[in-house]
Amino acid sequence: MEQAETDVKIRILKSAKRLFAKQGFEGTSVRQICEEAGANVALVSYHFGGKEKVFRAIFEHFFPGTPEAFKENEAVLADPVEGLRLIAWEIVKFTMQEKELSDIVQQELTLQSPRLGVVFSFLNPVWLTVKDLLVRGKARGDFRYESLTSALLMVFGVALSHKRFGNLEHLADLREEDFAENYPEQAVRFIMLGLGVKANE
Repeated sequence: MEQAETDVKIRILKSAKRLFAKQGFEGTSVRQICEEAGANVALVSYHFGGKEKVFRAIFEHFFPGTPEAFKENEAVLADPVEGLRLIAWEIVKFTMQEKELSDIVQQELTLQSPRLGVVFSFLNPVWLTVKDLLVRGKARGDFRYESLTSALLMVFGVALSHKRFGNLEHLADLREEDFAENYPEQAVRFIMLGLGVKANE
């Protein structure tokens, strides 16, 4: 019984994630979520307490930047260079592999939705950690940049650049062989070179 309840909750979350990414939170009904999940409409209220709670649960289940993940990587994050390498790589990998949730984040930020509090509660720890790594890295002489704000924008700009390439398909093919596999590492290398870290450091 417990396993069956877990299975239906996951199905509901996956369906909601898919539909929110495709047609937005406001454009998706509880009935649509349950129809796609093959679940009774009443189960959204029973398991989650409504559509708003489903939205938060999607982040709790699928967003990788959890407190547990930060704790597991404490040793790596103690070093500014290795810490930034790890987080930048994870950001690129997340936005490429977990495209639906990444698209939901982008929609909510663009619309300045009432759910921004939920979104920022998950994004801010990641953003603040990147800022902290840049500050500590510069103080230690690992990173060379003039403006912290510019450095932050450039790190996130490179890490998220592939998401903004949809209208430039005539210039390059994001589906080309090995692109998805190689891009995270290439993006991290580009970020590090921009911060003055040599390739062998």
